[in-house]
Amino acid sequence: MRTLLIELCTVFILYIMIGRKKDLTKIKTRQLLTYTAFVAPAVIIFTLIILIPFLRAILYSFQDWNGISSDIRWAGWANYQKIFSDTGFMKSLIFTSKYVIVTTILLNLFGLALALVLNLALKTKNLLRTAFFLPYVIGSVIIGFIWQFIITQWFPEVGAATGWALFQKNWLSLPDFAFWALVLVTVWHSVGYFMIIYLAALQGVPKDILEAADIDGAGRLKQLWFVVLPLIRPAMTINLFLAISNGFKGFDLNFALTRGGPFGTTESLALHIYLDAFTKNLFTYASAKSVLFFLVLAIITIIQVAAMKRREVEA
Repeated sequence: MRTLLIELCTVFILYIMIGRKKDLTKIKTRQLLTYTAFVAPAVIIFTLIILIPFLRAILYSFQDWNGISSDIRWAGWANYQKIFSDTGFMKSLIFTSKYVIVTTILLNLFGLALALVLNLALKTKNLLRTAFFLPYVIGSVIIGFIWQFIITQWFPEVGAATGWALFQKNWLSLPDFAFWALVLVTVWHSVGYFMIIYLAALQGVPKDILEAADIDGAGRLKQLWFVVLPLIRPAMTINLFLAISNGFKGFDLNFALTRGGPFGTTESLALHIYLDAFTKNLFTYASAKSVLFFLVLAIITIIQVAAMKRREVEA
């Protein structure tokens, strides 16, 4: 009798365990289907819009094709070899590097300065935050056309009214002035976004640490340098990464404001590649430039992120 009861209990326990396994399998299957339903659209869009065109660009970079005719020939490494003797590409690379360096410095300096001011107990701080962030919401192409109108139409009127020679010149027709016009509009457009990231980091700085530093006799500048800045290094890493990557990828603002002029002196790499592909019909040559541009940008990004992360760990 005892043996029979033990066998019945064993069968009952096995039945429960098997039933639970089936339930767990159903739950896991249901969860997998749910995850797939949410992830699949993003994966499909990424594959169609980014991955496949990127792989096709790599293939085109080894071919000779104008993007229109059916005559496609294999070119091997000829397109890549041609890049290093292309003065236009080198000129655009130098301009883009200069543009990235200047805008990265200015965006982070002004963004941090605005964040420090708006982190104070000001009555109008919410209004000012909105005002500084608002330009970033507007599209870069619209911003470019608006500032093109301001520089070409309003600046001469300001110069005539005030007698200031700086505003009497046509900024977009002079190489040096066109560069600084592009920098000015870039900083005006994007500084609000960098300000928000710095502001969020500043609000996360513990007040007790600042109070302890104040008790120890540290002034505002010493608190900023030795306490605040080390604690907001993650925000600095993010902003440096965004400024460098966005600067190298910049196209729409450059296209709308200067179109690479005057005489190609403000032609960014992205705009240079676009003009080669869609105005000169150098489709495969432009593909080779875009692949090389991607590799350069990837290397710069990896080095920068690795260096900043190491500094954060050391801090």
